[in-house]
Amino acid sequence: MILRTLSILSLALTSFASVPHAPVTEPTTLDPSTSKELLHLHRKLVEIESITHNEKHVGDWLVSYLEDLNYTVEKQTIAKGRFNILAYGKKRETTILVSSHIDTVPPFWPYYYNETSGIIGGRGSVDAKGAVAAQIIAVQGLRKHLFDDISLLFVVGEEQGGDGMRNFSDWRYRPSPNYDIAIFGEPTEGKLVCGHKGMLGFVLKATGKAAHSGYPWLGASANDIMVEALGSLLELREHLPWSEKYGNTTMNFGRIEGGVAANVVAETASANIATRLAAGTPEVVKGLIMNALKDAKANAQQQGGDLQIDWVSDGYAPVDIDCALEGFETMTVNYGTDVPLLKGHHRRYLYGPGSIFVAHSDHEALKKTELEQAVLDYRRLILKASEMHKKETQQLTDQLEL
Repeated sequence: MILRTLSILSLALTSFASVPHAPVTEPTTLDPSTSKELLHLHRKLVEIESITHNEKHVGDWLVSYLEDLNYTVEKQTIAKGRFNILAYGKKRETTILVSSHIDTVPPFWPYYYNETSGIIGGRGSVDAKGAVAAQIIAVQGLRKHLFDDISLLFVVGEEQGGDGMRNFSDWRYRPSPNYDIAIFGEPTEGKLVCGHKGMLGFVLKATGKAAHSGYPWLGASANDIMVEALGSLLELREHLPWSEKYGNTTMNFGRIEGGVAANVVAETASANIATRLAAGTPEVVKGLIMNALKDAKANAQQQGGDLQIDWVSDGYAPVDIDCALEGFETMTVNYGTDVPLLKGHHRRYLYGPGSIFVAHSDHEALKKTELEQAVLDYRRLILKASEMHKKETQQLTDQLEL
């Protein structure tokens, strides 16, 4: 254990050799040219529709933009026409990773900017192209200091299960198994997030037997099976695990469908359900769900039908995130992110402009001042997190030497 710790410390000290000893000046406002470039970048990203599975066009544009800034840019193919973007300076293996996602939820809403009010809107303006634009401009401002020790990673698929980050995490050509610092971009109202709820998604599938609705006893209604199952889950969700930090575990019946017509006994029905874990583990909550549905399943089988649960993924428990940096307000959030999907040992930070309360809506928007402040905050976050990591690594080294 001691040898492993010394090895990690040796790597950490070597990797942080490029961190400047002299303090870097932290601007309090953006100069006009930087603000203009920020608005241009943000506008281009939002104007290009990139609903999940259709990220190619915005990805191609972003690759060209980053190459014009003299980044080395790599595309990691996820599927046909879909790829993650990894960009870095002279060094591929960096200690700092700055990341966000370029996909959005549907439908597409066009970009707009009201100069009088300073409001900028459109699909992705907040979630999460605001973070993407601010991150790039912030890292540009650090080119003389930490540029060769920072990688940018922009992934696809975050809005539908995180296939982009999952693929990057398992990529055989991934630059490093561990980053010292990983900074993720999502709408956080300009605050550092101390953690977010876990996630467990599943699909209920009921099967019955079709028949004429005038003679329902000749069939078995999948809709009836589903109604009973959902009733059991309604009772269960009042008794799911909770915590002081994250509140109650919630269960949302997101999409329910079944049958083909009013005069036909439904042969199939399904329900897509998302559970946000405030405590416990996916395995524990899976057990509670299966126990709650056992009677509905048994009744379905007695009628000649069935009830099945398809788990969308393994899910994950509540995610604690580093947030102890001077000068930042903090919060917790209920939504999921790519944070738990990046494997390895690293300090994790989550920050971004705009509010989740307008994300995924037809009025998704943020203020120009929020976008500009995010550039300053990302810059400050990178510097402070780097300084903290270097100081703690040195302190641990000194203790081991005593």
